[in-house]
Amino acid sequence: MKICVIGTGYVGLVAGACFAEMGNNVICVDNNFEKLKNLKHGIIPIYEPGLEELIKTNTVEGRLIFSDNLENAVKESLICFIAVGTPQNDDGSAELKYVYEVAEEIGKSMNGYKIIVDKSTVPVGTADKVKKIMSENTKHPFDVVSNPEFLKQGAAVEDFLRPDRVIIGTTSEKAKKIMLDLYSPFVRNQHPVITMDEKSAEMVKYASNSFLAVKISFANEIANICEAVGANANLVRLGMCADTRIGTKFLYPGIGYGGSCFPKDVNALIHTAEENNTECGILKAADKTNKNQRKRFVKKITHYFGEDLSGKTFAVWGLAFKPKTNDMREAPSITIINKLLEYGAKIKAYDPKATETAKNIFKNKISYAPTSYDALDNADALLLLTEWNEFRNPDFSEIKSRLKAPVIFDGRNQYSSFDIQDLGFSYFQIGV
Repeated sequence: MKICVIGTGYVGLVAGACFAEMGNNVICVDNNFEKLKNLKHGIIPIYEPGLEELIKTNTVEGRLIFSDNLENAVKESLICFIAVGTPQNDDGSAELKYVYEVAEEIGKSMNGYKIIVDKSTVPVGTADKVKKIMSENTKHPFDVVSNPEFLKQGAAVEDFLRPDRVIIGTTSEKAKKIMLDLYSPFVRNQHPVITMDEKSAEMVKYASNSFLAVKISFANEIANICEAVGANANLVRLGMCADTRIGTKFLYPGIGYGGSCFPKDVNALIHTAEENNTECGILKAADKTNKNQRKRFVKKITHYFGEDLSGKTFAVWGLAFKPKTNDMREAPSITIINKLLEYGAKIKAYDPKATETAKNIFKNKISYAPTSYDALDNADALLLLTEWNEFRNPDFSEIKSRLKAPVIFDGRNQYSSFDIQDLGFSYFQIGV
């Protein structure tokens, strides 16, 4: 099929590359000329395993092209995916002006029947507003489909190529058939394609992400209670997760969730509920707990060293909000590092992929080490903030020899407290 994807951010790039990989002709559209120039040369603005190879292969083979000509891309395509950003406003709502601007431009560019697909994460009712905008700007027939993405950063390519499920929100039988055909190569694993109305599809995205955020905050609240009563959150988790009704995923205590989805989507759903006079106490509690979790981690450090941290240096392992990405949007590391800087501390940080991103955030307020072990030199403690694989089984003798004192604050509960303490470390976890 002939497809255009408008927006070459995280979602748009992954979607465009994966659709092209299945033999479709894809035009990815953006108005950032520097980004487009880089993309045409195989230089991508994000780190995502497998994505660079897909883009290079499909660009060379002519199935994937990058353009700033939205009008031409629409005319050449049957399906137009809107994948622009929907950043959070100050009141927690999603900013939709980019979605609406693109919808207007699509309407003005149409030369026949088109399917306009909301791939961006948008609040319930957005498809109706897009339909209205389209109707005001074209006399050609069209359908609007809600097709939310469920991509985990660090595994996005795999998630797109082999999805757990595909949600198609439309009341049009014609659009439904075309979208089912488009996605048929992706669901040969027999995972479901679920069709529903547009509003329900829009809600699925927010409900899914918010539920996962609630699970994370619940795990952290249990961990905090465990600390208060002397229980071990790691063992409590094992006992809970053995119940098949509960399962093992998203119940790890830590320093909270971050990224571009969970914080934004929880707040957007809270805003939607409030706009419609509906209580959402669980969502508000999840958001509050998530923010407090970062503060609690800093308090562990100041409880040990005191609130005057001038003269103290901390080695930080991990800056990205999660492993296998260079994304630092809403990363816990930002809150934690900024608070430690307020207390007078110095920071030497290392992250396998997010260092350049961090430099745009912290500038020269912190220093950056070329390796994880170099970050340790003469530091007063190690702070583990992101659970990259290379941090899972480090050389503890090397860590001990480089630190001023053998102290580790582990925000991701990566190590066995018994083993670490036997090696002579002062070791602090979440919920223990």
